[in-house]
Amino acid sequence: MKKTVIIGAGGVGNVVAHKCAQDADTFGEIWLASRTLEKADAIAADIKQATGIEVKTAQVDADNVAETAAFLKKEQFDLLLNIALPYQDLTLMDACLEAGVHYLDTANYEPPENPHFEYKWQWDYQERFKEAGLTAILGSGFDPGVTNVFCAYALKHFFSEIKTVDIIDANAGDHGLPFATNFNPEINIREITAPGLYWEKGEWIKTKPLEISTEFAFPHEEIGTRKIYLLHHEELESLALNLPGLERIRFWMTFSDNYIKHLSVLENIGMTSIEPIEYEGQQIQPLKFLQKVLPDPASLGPLTKGKTCIGCLITGVSKQSGELESKFIYNICDHQECFAEVKSQAISYTAGVPAMIGARQLISGAWLRPGVWNLEQLDPDSFMDDLNAWGLPWHILEVDQELRP
Repeated sequence: MKKTVIIGAGGVGNVVAHKCAQDADTFGEIWLASRTLEKADAIAADIKQATGIEVKTAQVDADNVAETAAFLKKEQFDLLLNIALPYQDLTLMDACLEAGVHYLDTANYEPPENPHFEYKWQWDYQERFKEAGLTAILGSGFDPGVTNVFCAYALKHFFSEIKTVDIIDANAGDHGLPFATNFNPEINIREITAPGLYWEKGEWIKTKPLEISTEFAFPHEEIGTRKIYLLHHEELESLALNLPGLERIRFWMTFSDNYIKHLSVLENIGMTSIEPIEYEGQQIQPLKFLQKVLPDPASLGPLTKGKTCIGCLITGVSKQSGELESKFIYNICDHQECFAEVKSQAISYTAGVPAMIGARQLISGAWLRPGVWNLEQLDPDSFMDDLNAWGLPWHILEVDQELRP
């Protein structure tokens, strides 16, 4: 029997554990480990009630390579799903190498002391994983993750060359609170307040945070036309490298005026800073303090109503006609439907389900390939089939709109 361990018991970890339990025949004996055992135990109890499947739990410090590796060796896991913080990617990859366990995560490494993320640190593990005969899958969330697979699928089936990609992420949900982030506040705010970045004709072009915006008409009446803002996002880095013929790739996300207003005030008074300040004899980061006073994203599930839409607007050379064509490949997800299934809102659901699906490809052998890989480097077809089967159905529209800031 296979043995699978999930590290991380936050909102996304909850979804991953639920979905793995729904497919226990594939994942075998399932464990959920966290620094906070009580969180893992609570999720395991929910899963037992919902599915009848027993998920075993453990307390593990993902920052401690020796402790984590000893745990992995003792239990002899086949696969580790890293649903912890991106600061812990490298320690968990080290632990997997030491223990001989395959690895998968949802977000690339980011140094805790520097709000800057890129794949170089993890790509540097390529030869070590190859030599160990182990597979490491990077970024198997939605964006990155599903968006990478959408591009690979489009290149395999529709286009001989992809010219431009615009990844567009809309959350049209409403939780009714004055201000809250839909996933880890620290990670979310570090990402949004960083400079924008996009790739065009071989060069990275930097912008001021949220400097560039435009309007986009989403293919669902509940979402409608919304303002989208250009951000830097990690999948741009690997897709710019791996999509032949690419001329430009950008990432866009929706934010309400209310969200922008609150974020601007917090940034102006220094609350989004990661530079430590002294408070009553202790050094604290303002952003870490802010994280403690903001609502826990896991608490938003029962409050949030509405839908999300995440997709790729892709223009390329048609394999059939030889002409330039554009397609929008996307998913629509409903917050309340997600909560009814796994007690999480759609932001956690859209990140967690693809982690389970990517792990499913790995543990079944379809993506078992020694080395370190981004999702667009692997065959997309079975992953796309599993999106439809496991809760994230996708759609394709022929479109003629072009994003012009």
